[in-house]
Amino acid sequence: MKGTLVKMFSKLLTAFFRPFWRVTRGTTMGAQAVVIDHKSRVLLVRHGYRPGWHFPGGGVEHYEALAEAMERELFEETRVELTGKPKLHGIFTNFEKFKGDHIGVFIVQDWKQDEMPKPNAEIKEIGFFYRDELPEHTVTGVINRLDEIFEGKAISNEWK
Repeated sequence: MKGTLVKMFSKLLTAFFRPFWRVTRGTTMGAQAVVIDHKSRVLLVRHGYRPGWHFPGGGVEHYEALAEAMERELFEETRVELTGKPKLHGIFTNFEKFKGDHIGVFIVQDWKQDEMPKPNAEIKEIGFFYRDELPEHTVTGVINRLDEIFEGKAISNEWK
């Protein structure tokens, strides 16, 4: 219970200070995971604070490596634990809302999940989806990354 409250408080503080960080930091970095199961389905989440379906992930904290941030956020949001080394798919600029934002995307094929977490304030829904059955409102960046990974399309430098 105490750990859950600390995580919730940390998330609230992050949301509160995010606008300040955007002004004071020249660059921000996020990390996301493309989790692929044995049926070639991908794991997506729907957040409570932004629209659409996304890969699990979040911001890289000070003194945290990109891969460590991805692993931490993946577990916090979905309870997925890595059992092997993820592969870096690419680093993408995401200048739509902030001119210094970047996202590192990792492909995760070796993992385990003891339980699917219940919806909460941060993550409203979690699910595995076939590429031809993605949920409505899946964001364009997710669709484009999946095309790069599964269809061999050229990797873009931009998130969109």
